[in-house]
Amino acid sequence: MLHVVHHADYIAPRPAQGSFRFDKYWLVMEELRASGAAITEHAPAPMPRKWLEAVHCPTYVDEVLRAAVPRHKERRIGFPVTPAIARRVQHTNGGTWLAAQLACRHGYAANSAAGSHHALHDSGAGYCVFNDLAVAAHRLIAEGDASRVLIVDLDVHQGDGTASLTAGRADIFTLSLHAEKNFPVRKARSSLDIGLPDGMDDDGYMEVLTRHLPQVIEAFAPDLVLYQAGVDPHAEDKLGRLALTDAGLAARDRFVVAEARRRGVPIASALGGGYGSDPRPVAARHAASMLTMADENARWDQK
Repeated sequence: MLHVVHHADYIAPRPAQGSFRFDKYWLVMEELRASGAAITEHAPAPMPRKWLEAVHCPTYVDEVLRAAVPRHKERRIGFPVTPAIARRVQHTNGGTWLAAQLACRHGYAANSAAGSHHALHDSGAGYCVFNDLAVAAHRLIAEGDASRVLIVDLDVHQGDGTASLTAGRADIFTLSLHAEKNFPVRKARSSLDIGLPDGMDDDGYMEVLTRHLPQVIEAFAPDLVLYQAGVDPHAEDKLGRLALTDAGLAARDRFVVAEARRRGVPIASALGGGYGSDPRPVAARHAASMLTMADENARWDQK
């Protein structure tokens, strides 16, 4: 059973400016529904303003919620923040929070959007408005749902915003594997950063991941894992610089879930990056990622 969080507001109308494709989000759900897999859909509530303000600058939160973001910040984000976008990002942030709650009950759950790891304290960046990973990790600990949260970021781009927003916290660990020469040019400092060379293939990627992730989990001993499961390390991704295949992405996702579940740790995934001129193959990769992780979780439930 795949427990997936989705909301109609995830599919915001495309703004008049900017190149970001919002249509992949309904295509992801179309792929999941057509897969024949057992799926339960859950609708999130919007993330409360005060929870966003616990991580982001209250002035910036107000700018977003009023759809009055200054133009220089919109340029960093990559598209205008319309009222529809404001509703969307409240729900996508609420979605990662809900996925974490569901993971605590079912072992694994997915948010069909978000993974907005470039958003900073007082501005968005790189198609990210609010940082759902940092907000959810902060709130999980504040509410007593977890005492230690591990954020595993396997998007092809470094999770600079997440690293910045959680810097100095002993109860949140950020692990980022990313293409070293890709965006952002100026990297932040995660708890552990592993920059990868251009063109790294499945075998090279898995060698690095299997060497580092188990050590991090053993040393940090998290109560919950938040997983930024971007599919942009794929060889055909428009904005990627790595060379993973479909099989490589599946091996990656199975390994991350297995390392958490073998230790009895729940894991919630957020969609993350995936880009192409045709959104359907990208959506298919995202859907396959979630189904692979749900299948791996089921294997551990049966043990």
